[in-house]
Amino acid sequence: MTLDRAAGLAETARALAAGDVTSRALVEQALARIEATQGSINAFRIVRAEAALAEAEAADRELAAGVSKPLLGVPVAVKDDMDVAGEPTAFGCCGEFPPVAEDGEAVRRLRAAGAVIVGKTNTCEFGQWPFTEGPAFGATRNPWSTAHTPGGSSGGSAAAVAAGLVPAALGSDGAGSVRIPAAWTHLVGIKPQRGRVSTWPRGESFQGITVNGTLARTVADAALLLDAASGNHPQDPHKPPAVDASAAVGRDPGRLRVALALTPPFTAVPARLLPEVRARVVELAERLAASGHTVEEADPPYGQIGLTFVPRATAGIAERVAEAPFPALLDRRTRGSARLGRLLGGAPLRAARRAETVLHRRIGGFFTSYDVVLAPTTAAPPPRIGALLELSGFATDRAMIAACPYAWPWNVLGWPGVNVPAGFTADGLPVGAQLLGPANSEPLLLQVAAQLEAELRWHEKWPAPPVTERSAAA
Repeated sequence: MTLDRAAGLAETARALAAGDVTSRALVEQALARIEATQGSINAFRIVRAEAALAEAEAADRELAAGVSKPLLGVPVAVKDDMDVAGEPTAFGCCGEFPPVAEDGEAVRRLRAAGAVIVGKTNTCEFGQWPFTEGPAFGATRNPWSTAHTPGGSSGGSAAAVAAGLVPAALGSDGAGSVRIPAAWTHLVGIKPQRGRVSTWPRGESFQGITVNGTLARTVADAALLLDAASGNHPQDPHKPPAVDASAAVGRDPGRLRVALALTPPFTAVPARLLPEVRARVVELAERLAASGHTVEEADPPYGQIGLTFVPRATAGIAERVAEAPFPALLDRRTRGSARLGRLLGGAPLRAARRAETVLHRRIGGFFTSYDVVLAPTTAAPPPRIGALLELSGFATDRAMIAACPYAWPWNVLGWPGVNVPAGFTADGLPVGAQLLGPANSEPLLLQVAAQLEAELRWHEKWPAPPVTERSAAA
């Protein structure tokens, strides 16, 4: 027996535990789908065919022996900024990178839960942009429209899940890099509390703004992967109290006060919410109101939060560039950001880090009046492949901010956010909305997301398989 591409993470785990299917059969199926779509979707940088099949056979032996683990034998993927023992971690860069010796903590925890890592997914260079393209691997394409990007920087993970190559995948989010591709590929994307999923061997990634998160078709599957990956290395600097994300999914959130936040946070260049995206987000707000929640337009007091983001982001890029084995091969925009990061890496960076406490207090006060914020995830639908690839650094920043002005403040704060599918444009391109909360609010956000999912049933909508996959299936 095999499972079709609609089988989610939890369903796959149940079928394996019941003996209805073997891990080897599922991994073979995943590998065949990956191979059939690399020419059209190009979701993977590394495919671990031989290693994954060996790990699947080991999982089958454990299953036969009655071993119970949450994801035993389930094929999943991880973004290529995460260390997988025996594989290189190129993080979107050109050049031949050496294999790493050990799993990163998040990958180690997935393995401990029994998951089989079938491969590492494509990401743009050092995860900087909301598109997944570059000379190192080409263009990763959106399964809903291969002329468009799936977003970034976790675009490979999003494309792999949206196309049904794997039931769920890990990504990372430093300015919306889980939530943006989730929005643009019709997925649930969880950006958890800072430290919820370890970024070790880095205690902090990009000066603490980047966290690891999950992408899946359903809230329950995204929560299950979050539970499996959550936890800390002993040397992690951020260790939030544990939450049971999966248990939260089935709970009624009660009647909540929801702030509909449509105004983009202040940015140095113009950003405008496109009417078609606004309409989809407002429709979600109306759904929440119809479910009994109190919804009113209100914007968090962001102030000049962007002044604290730029030093942290660019200093993080400067750190990565300093470690890069092939700096001459890096994108000119990367080198420009690194130069700025070196300039801002002293007093401005220290001031930006200190400001987080003030921001927590000010924006945290907003949550005495509201329980949850509902905001657009992006201001626009996904751009076409190549639209941002050859721009200058300044032009890239302008285009990026114009399309994606809403996600990054929650990276500065380190608080949770969940993208939910909000529907489609008239051209059939997916857009999303994000549910945002204060520290450690993942359970509440997941309850609200699951409530919307139960009514909208977004996971039942699928993109048409690419021609290569249809041909392979035939």
